[in-house]
Amino acid sequence: MTVDEVLVPEQPEEKPAALPSPWRSGRFRLFFTARSASLLADGMLMVSLTTAVLGAGYGAGGVGYALAAWMAPIALLVLFGGVLADRFTPQVMMVGADVARMVAMLTLAALLLGGDVPLWQIMALMALSGAATAMFQPGLASMVPRVAEDIQRANALLRVSEAMSALIGPGLAGLLVAYWNVAGSFAVIAGAYALSGLVLAPLRRLSVTRDESDDPMWRRLVTGWHEFRSRSWLWGVIVIWAVYGLFVFGPAIPLGAALISEQHGASGYGWIASADGAGTIIGGLIGMRVRPRRPLVAGACAMLFFALNPLAPALGWSFTATALTSVAAGCGFAFWGVMWATSVQSHIPLAVLSRVYAYDVAGSIMVIPLGRALSGPGAEVFDADRVLLFSSVMAVVCIPVMLCVPAIRRLGRTPKPLDGTAATAPAS
Repeated sequence: MTVDEVLVPEQPEEKPAALPSPWRSGRFRLFFTARSASLLADGMLMVSLTTAVLGAGYGAGGVGYALAAWMAPIALLVLFGGVLADRFTPQVMMVGADVARMVAMLTLAALLLGGDVPLWQIMALMALSGAATAMFQPGLASMVPRVAEDIQRANALLRVSEAMSALIGPGLAGLLVAYWNVAGSFAVIAGAYALSGLVLAPLRRLSVTRDESDDPMWRRLVTGWHEFRSRSWLWGVIVIWAVYGLFVFGPAIPLGAALISEQHGASGYGWIASADGAGTIIGGLIGMRVRPRRPLVAGACAMLFFALNPLAPALGWSFTATALTSVAAGCGFAFWGVMWATSVQSHIPLAVLSRVYAYDVAGSIMVIPLGRALSGPGAEVFDADRVLLFSSVMAVVCIPVMLCVPAIRRLGRTPKPLDGTAATAPAS
């Protein structure tokens, strides 16, 4: 130690100034309201659609066809949605998508009021809604940095809204179907999409970083792919997440629901699903407060709790233990979601963020339907409890594999400048 170091005390490191709460921003309040309305509609849609298709006499197979008609356009068109969001701004694409979804739901409500509806008409309207969702989804990521300075807290609030909508939406749809009619439930869904578009409309005046190039669509897709591929932390997570979706998310929901219903009854399954939602809310609230230096490391460690989700029904744990594991799993999943969304939005330039996020969405969701489709045959061959035990093991194995990637392990909290330029730290 030198004389100067003895005489001059070391100055404490200055803490960065606290960012203002997202709630102080009128733009964020509008976006939060729009997102909550859209999520509520999404939460109502599955119950309403299932009731409508079964009521029309098309059986479980018809429900599967209607769901496939809704999901297929999302998987096929989400990449184009990212390109269009960067070209025409996410606000314009999201408002247009809400209008299209409102029209589809109102049309379906009118058809249901008129009597028997052919299955192909239901599928066509669900396909329109799915295509609109593919246009809506990519812009979500690039909207958050535009409406809130504290990106992490904004993402945490949105995660809490998502959990609450997942809890309220199905119940509200069930009440409307039971005490009104299924056409009325679709009318309410249309109203929720209309509210989303209405409160998003003023955000069209936000400053944006548009892709003004004259490149054709395929070239814009390639640009997004290059931005995605150039960040090993980004594609590394998505590759592992695809494996996770195939072996964990895919089997956990259908087989877990079946086993929990057998072990604890339909009402018990409902309470356990609510416990998962409560855990998601808790995880979002924790995400508002905890700011780790290595967000992906912290989020990945929290995801270890999700291994309890398939484990509890596989081992036939008691109702209380299963409910507690659902709280822990929901909490871990929500905290990971906050850390991941914040990392993506903080390290990707705004000008290409929608396209990059579209690759994120496509890579994350495309394998989950395959996992669900294979879970039934797998349960017939190996028994459902063994399949879920394997899912639990894979849920644990995927996390250390993810953290073995240096770029994922080292990614810090480098903020992204508000002008949309790249972050100062290397992405990979």
